[in-house]
Amino acid sequence: MPLTAEDLERIAASTLSHYDRGAEDFWAATRDHDVSQNVAALLQAIEAPPPFAILDFGCGPGRDLLTFKRLGHLAIGLEGAARLAEMARAHSGCEVLEQNFLALDLPPARFDGVFANAALFHVPAQELPRVLRELHATLKPGGVLFSSNPRGEGQEGWSGARYSAFHDLEAWKGYVSGAGFVALSHYYRPAGLPREQQPWLASVWRKPMG
Repeated sequence: MPLTAEDLERIAASTLSHYDRGAEDFWAATRDHDVSQNVAALLQAIEAPPPFAILDFGCGPGRDLLTFKRLGHLAIGLEGAARLAEMARAHSGCEVLEQNFLALDLPPARFDGVFANAALFHVPAQELPRVLRELHATLKPGGVLFSSNPRGEGQEGWSGARYSAFHDLEAWKGYVSGAGFVALSHYYRPAGLPREQQPWLASVWRKPMG
């Protein structure tokens, strides 16, 4: 049964409220996570001359925004939870767009890269094609999308106050290629563990030049 507009509003409001209420705890739990493999996967795939314009999609408190800034790139965050957006601005000194994933308003052909680390799994599968098309549109021709999501087998619904959708590789490929992207690479995280101990699926995609 399709989600209604009211359903989608409730999903966004509840999920963002969860992150707002737990903003400080979330920061404490994630600030030291090592995502250098993911940062490198995005940057190495971008073929434009640096510095790159990068959208950190779902930037949270700004950990990775600051990383991109320190590497010399022009990083802009996007975060729907007001408290996390405020923390990201303070931590990184970067511009942060306060937008929820289901109501995006992004500039066309603006970014060399989109870094969607642990973010897109909050988008209901019904809305994912539209959101991916919007990310495609905000990338410059030849731009790169990086995504990392907890993987699953099509499970979708509420986990407490948060809404999540979990896809396997083939389903994820279908969604992203359907939005006009070309696959570059994928891998599972954390590195160096057996597959059953790698809950994260990371993938890198290019917007064609034509």
